[in-house]
Amino acid sequence: MKTQTRLQKVSFFFAILSYIGGLACVFGAFYIGHTLGRDDPWTASLMAAVVFFVGAGIVLHVMGKADLPDLSLPD
Repeated sequence: MKTQTRLQKVSFFFAILSYIGGLACVFGAFYIGHTLGRDDPWTASLMAAVVFFVGAGIVLHVMGKADLPDLSLPD
């Protein structure tokens, strides 16, 4: 595999942050769902945030680990 560009490394870093954010929202949704009930809007919004964070994490992960060709012009 070719070396990753700096932007790919940044993308992968934000993918990891997105996964962590999704995991935090899962724990928050279970806690709030347990204390306030499953029909509470807070629980629904946290579960929607889980879908967003995991989806964004997958996209950023693929962008960060893609084997991109060298598109520079020949000398």
